[in-house]
Amino acid sequence: MPKTKILIIEDDKFLSRLIKDSLDPEKFEVAVALSADEGIDQAIIDRPALIVLDILLPGKDGFTCLREMKKNPKIKNIPVIILSNLGQDEEIKKGRALGAVDYIIKANFSIDRVIKKILRQLK
Repeated sequence: MPKTKILIIEDDKFLSRLIKDSLDPEKFEVAVALSADEGIDQAIIDRPALIVLDILLPGKDGFTCLREMKKNPKIKNIPVIILSNLGQDEEIKKGRALGAVDYIIKANFSIDRVIKKILRQLK
């Protein structure tokens, strides 16, 4: 049975490794991109079942990345969970308006909660 692909677009290598290591390697194939452009390219190539996206990235921010992904017919239907330090209501509303299925604020998260939200979106 093929593994479910997940793409993490996050420049914090420790955090992306933590998420990757917390997902069952027998069920999931996890790729990591360190920038928005790298993430978009990776999404087009891999067509993951889900994307976890940071907002504060080098170069393009995550909002721009999400906007570009939702305009691309090849990847526009992939669900995106935002995982960010930005937690103001307006930022959460913006992320949702751009098409994110969930918005997790890093300061309030536990890795277990992030994994549960990822698994919930994949059902």
